[in-house]
Amino acid sequence: HLAAVGVCFLLAAALIRTLRARGFFADRAEPKLIDLLDLVALGTVADVAQLRGLNRAFVAQGLKVMAQRRNIGVAALIEASRLTRAPTCSDLGFALGPRINAGGRVGRADLGVRLLTTRDPEEARAIAEELDRLNDERRTIEAGVQEAAELLAAEDRRVAVVAGLGWHPGVIGIVAGRLKEKLGRPVIVIALDEHGLGKGSGRSIPGVDLGAAVLAAKEHGLLVAGGGHAMAAGLTIAAGELVAFADFLEQRLAGAVDRAREDRSLLLDAVLAAGGVNPALVEALEVGGPYGMGWPAPRVAMGPVRIIKADVVGNGHVRAVVAGDDGRSLKAMAFRAADNALGQALLSAAPHRRLWLAGRAKIDDWGSRPAAELHLEDAAWAD
Repeated sequence: HLAAVGVCFLLAAALIRTLRARGFFADRAEPKLIDLLDLVALGTVADVAQLRGLNRAFVAQGLKVMAQRRNIGVAALIEASRLTRAPTCSDLGFALGPRINAGGRVGRADLGVRLLTTRDPEEARAIAEELDRLNDERRTIEAGVQEAAELLAAEDRRVAVVAGLGWHPGVIGIVAGRLKEKLGRPVIVIALDEHGLGKGSGRSIPGVDLGAAVLAAKEHGLLVAGGGHAMAAGLTIAAGELVAFADFLEQRLAGAVDRAREDRSLLLDAVLAAGGVNPALVEALEVGGPYGMGWPAPRVAMGPVRIIKADVVGNGHVRAVVAGDDGRSLKAMAFRAADNALGQALLSAAPHRRLWLAGRAKIDDWGSRPAAELHLEDAAWAD
């Protein structure tokens, strides 16, 4: 279950142990591997590895090291990400990791390595700023590909297979993930080049093994290359095989997709009034962290509440101020939801209608003092 960075760390530990046994460090200091756990934590979360066993220990301890900002490059990246507090697990996945990856996606892949290994603060600052700029560029490219891909996603297909000439291959995995969340079904996004060859990336839903289906398609001669695991897959395909490949996936996975969509449920850990979502609750829940893939943060249902105000902010996020029957109010955020059913429900809710909201309680530290907010995953009418 280790990410590649975890394997590298264990190799380094074994190497040091062997050298110690041979007396290599008799007249020199041993490297302090513990100081590198910030990189291990970053790589583990960015690789979406399961936070269990040793992975969990790596991330928990790595966050403590990262908070000390010993690595010049990591410190510069935190500053470029405009984080003023100690990074959390979600920051690794949504703020720091994407900026490092942006170099390889739309710029130069060496920037991330140079940032994390430099000992020059000025060089680190310059690279971090460039990665931040490239990340903004990546978002723009991603938005264009996603808009085009959405128009091509056939509504009558259980597995959406979309392809476009000239789409940037560095963002197709992100777009596939975004579309999967929006459509509620497996999605494969393929970037075609001028030679008629496509590079594809797919994301699936729980209960549908997309990787096995892609491997089967390769064995049937539909793909040049392909593989993956249950939730994600990558492939190379000739443009002439696109229709046959889409038909193959439809025949193989239609039943699994139907069953998975019928069995969807949202598991809750607590039901609270609006006033129950407060900083003390968030702090108590954080004791069980770090949270991530394989160890999700507790999900709470809150309500009933009324929408006091709702608007669209940032990159299609819906922000709502809600008030409960207990007289308490707080902010709720539905990310990238402006165009989906959840976002539209929040934006169009009549003042007298009450809702139950479900999501993760977080700390909003943008204001003068920390406040609690709810990051929404779903909502339901209370009356």
